[in-house]
Amino acid sequence: MLGYDREPYISVGILSDTKIKFELYGDFSSYGFKHFFSGRFEAELINDRIVCKGDSDKIEITDEIIFEPQEPENESFLIRDVVIGVKFHWERKEKQRFTHSLKLIKDNGKITAINIVPIEKYLVSVISSEMSSKCSMQMLKATAVVSRSWLLAQIEKSRAIKSEHSNYKTVYETEEELIRWYDREDHKLFDVCADDHCQRYQGVTKMTSDVARKAVEQTAGVVLLEDDKILDARFSKSCGGISESFENVWEPIKHQSLSAIYDYKFIADDFDDNFSREENAAKWIKGNPPAFCNTSDPKILNQILLDYDQETKDFYRWKVEFTQAQLSDLIKRKSGIDFGLIKDLIPVERGFSSRLVKLKIVGTNKTLTIGKELEIRRTLSETHLYSSAFIVEKFGEVDGVPEKFLLRGAGWGHGVGLCQIGAAVMAEQGYQFDEIAIHYFKGAKLKKIY
Repeated sequence: MLGYDREPYISVGILSDTKIKFELYGDFSSYGFKHFFSGRFEAELINDRIVCKGDSDKIEITDEIIFEPQEPENESFLIRDVVIGVKFHWERKEKQRFTHSLKLIKDNGKITAINIVPIEKYLVSVISSEMSSKCSMQMLKATAVVSRSWLLAQIEKSRAIKSEHSNYKTVYETEEELIRWYDREDHKLFDVCADDHCQRYQGVTKMTSDVARKAVEQTAGVVLLEDDKILDARFSKSCGGISESFENVWEPIKHQSLSAIYDYKFIADDFDDNFSREENAAKWIKGNPPAFCNTSDPKILNQILLDYDQETKDFYRWKVEFTQAQLSDLIKRKSGIDFGLIKDLIPVERGFSSRLVKLKIVGTNKTLTIGKELEIRRTLSETHLYSSAFIVEKFGEVDGVPEKFLLRGAGWGHGVGLCQIGAAVMAEQGYQFDEIAIHYFKGAKLKKIY
């Protein structure tokens, strides 16, 4: 049915740059060369060719080269200056170590380094990179199933787009609206990237715990299915009390198992979830409704949040203030559009979690409606606003122009699918990984496919 008879290999984009420094630990072979390669190398484009210089080797290749280890489990390679947290507030460079094959390929004046690796090996790193490997076994197993499902769904989607020769669009633009969503369809040279744009993957650098390995091994080949197809499962840090529906964040396709759910055992009866009415959205966002992800327990947060994620404390309910000068300058820089002074930020459409799907920016020079949620978050922050579930309060109006804006918000991330902090709380309360998965993906089925 699904066409998998063994564990697949995947290709992960690690770094694109004009110059890449890497080190091969062990004996690596490459097609067309009789000897093995080892040691330090520097790759750069010279006269439109990839030139790899080592201590005793110099290789020139037209388009691409693959270095394959003789013993994949025992040999590795290291790449220096890998950027993590791209365009997020924790962006930094690291040196990272990987196993299996290294592919270097020429692309638009740069060299892209790609790791070709078995999917289960990849997943051990992902669940250790996305969160602390101190997480409970059930939380890690649930995350492994979700990550595996997402990855295989992306690969199958890419194949379908290529085979159908379809003109896949992620932007709809008119004079009045700019609606854009960000997925991984722009990755043409590899299956997924190694950063938050896809899933954090930091090779063996973060594979520090036996519990992470066991979580992957014990769920090997298990995926979430909807109508006998692998579900395009997603996860984010904190849904804020209600998860969001897939179609409100990405392409306008309804997935029943990626619909909004309350992140708790019961529905809070003192809130009205008809968020098309702004007073309901305001009450929800200003409130403190019960939810699995509504926790400040340091034991749980230290499990789920890595060091740089722990810089964020106010993820369940948060606020951000802007002066008029700050906001108008920020929107101009981030959107590339001179709106002039910002007169208003008007909610146009909200999703089931109160996340804004469309937001109208009213300026003295221009008015434009933008969406979807990540476009809104990028436009209103130097990096990424915690989420698009926010209300707008204005202060000190002079000639119709506010002097200050206050955004009050809920949740951290897009909110679709598994809520990582909520799932960690569920695991701590004794829920099993399959119960956690089905809580966040209603109606989905778990199945081992290889």
